[in-house]
Amino acid sequence: MEYKLDFEPVIDGLPNLMWGCAGTLWLALAGMTLAIVIGIGGVVLRESSIRPLRVLVIAFVELIRNTPFLVQIYFIFFALPLAGLRLDPTATAIIALGINGGAYAIEIIRGGVQSINKGQIEAGLALGLHKADVFRLIVLKPALRAIFPSLTSQFVLLTLTTSVAAAISAYELTSVAQVIESNSFRSFEVYGAVTLFYLIISWLVMRLFNFISGIYFNYPVK
Repeated sequence: MEYKLDFEPVIDGLPNLMWGCAGTLWLALAGMTLAIVIGIGGVVLRESSIRPLRVLVIAFVELIRNTPFLVQIYFIFFALPLAGLRLDPTATAIIALGINGGAYAIEIIRGGVQSINKGQIEAGLALGLHKADVFRLIVLKPALRAIFPSLTSQFVLLTLTTSVAAAISAYELTSVAQVIESNSFRSFEVYGAVTLFYLIISWLVMRLFNFISGIYFNYPVK
């Protein structure tokens, strides 16, 4: 039996798919923001002289990096209500993405921090700079510049990971596509179009980071 392509369901559902793309971008950007906060905070604690804090960060990184994201998002969505904290799917997805991306960001940023010459730090302290200023100006900014391409690649991957949020019915591109596909049974056409949308979204995220790197680090991400 010859299969006949029919993109009419995709065309009819295009407005919803566009809103789904917006939902995906929102989840990705919010998750990235939280991941950066967790990443920088985790590096500060990881480099702390207080051993329990270092052990806690190491355990967090190993736990997140060695468990599937689907399990993590299910745990947050279904386990937190047992503790009296009930979140909607979108908030759950953002938190899960932030935690997942943050664990990887900690290791990436830490690698950049460790590449900074200790003599530069000592020179900053000798000039009378506060430790916070030394970390911000002498350690963190050059470290971020060095690892920015790696961080960009990780966040593009995090953007694609947003599709897993469809498992808890968060509003994003894949969840919209599932509805259209279940109503039309045109799997090839729907997910072919979704593939194209994800390519465009990934390109937009790369361009965004390219723009940011040009402003703050004076070089573009290739």
